[in-house]
Order: sequence, then C-alpha cells, then structure tokens
Amino acid sequence: MTWTIAGTLTVLPAADHPELLAEPVAKALTALPADRIGVAAIDPDLADTAQFCAAYGSPLAASANCVVVAGRRGGEERLAACLVLATTRADVNGVVRRRLDVRKASFAPMDHAVELTGMAYGGITPVGLPPDWPLLVDAAVAAAPELVVGSGIRGSKLLVPGDVLAALPGAEVVEGLGKPAVDRDRAH
Repeated sequence: MTWTIAGTLTVLPAADHPELLAEPVAKALTALPADRIGVAAIDPDLADTAQFCAAYGSPLAASANCVVVAGRRGGEERLAACLVLATTRADVNGVVRRRLDVRKASFAPMDHAVELTGMAYGGITPVGLPPDWPLLVDAAVAAAPELVVGSGIRGSKLLVPGDVLAALPGAEVVEGLGKPAVDRDRAH
C-alpha cells in the first residue's frame, strides 16, 4: 500500500515487524488485514502528535489519538477507549460519559492506562486493547482513507485506514465524539 501521509517515514509491513510493536498490538495484528497496516520507526522523544507531525512531515489532520477514559457507577469502574482525530478532542463529559452511563468521566490515570493496556503512555493505540472495552471511534476517523496512530510503544507509529480501525473488536462509530480543539491562545 502507498501511504500519502507518510511524510519522511519509512513504512514497513506491520505484521513483519513485531519488534516495532507492543506485545498486545503484535498479537492483535494477526487478525487484521496485514496488507493494509504499516509501521514506521520514529524517535521516541518525538512520539507526541504535534512533535511527530512537525518532525516527519505527516499531516496533523491525518493523525488520530487514542485516549483511555474511566468513570464509576455503583462502585464499578467503567473504561472505554476513544479514537479521535488529532485536530479534535474527545467529548469526555458529554458523549463518552453518556455511553459509559456514569455521572462523571475523565481520562484514566497514566499508570492505570499503561497497566491495563500493556502499552506505553504516548503510544496507546486502539489495536490490541482489552477485548471487553468499548472502543468509541469518531465518525471522521472511520471515514479517513489513511491515518497515523500509536503502535503501543513510543518508538514507532502505525499507518492504517479508518475503516480497519472502525472494524476493530468492540468498536462503535460515534458521530460527534471528536469536538473541535479550542486554540487556547485565541480564547484569551
């Protein structure tokens, strides 16, 4: 597959390079269309989306972020992963809170998210998440022809079409999950 969003990345078939993936990601890839998923090694210090895009020439609009959200109901913790374009923010206290049926939802603490996913903070990806978690995928992500997402580690990125992400186990395509990001400098 030719990746128009790769910028200066050298993209390899993800299924052939488990050393560039977190263990749960490598395992999950075996059930996905290998010819439609690429992986590229990156500098782990440049894994955060804005830095990554600036350093490698990949468009911010073609990156998606995966965040882990938690809430409680009746003493039970309820978790979900949300996948939104990097140009947006997940509507945690609207769409996600209602979907989890909790009074308040928030980003899961970093150490908790890392422990539960088996992935590195800053590299958490929808591929290989715990199978009992809902994966809420913004409709714009599902419609994207190609995206850059985490690989489970900070030293690489996956390149994958939105329809593959929308078909992952537990995935639900949700209209309005991603809300426009507010430019804090302009808001003041």
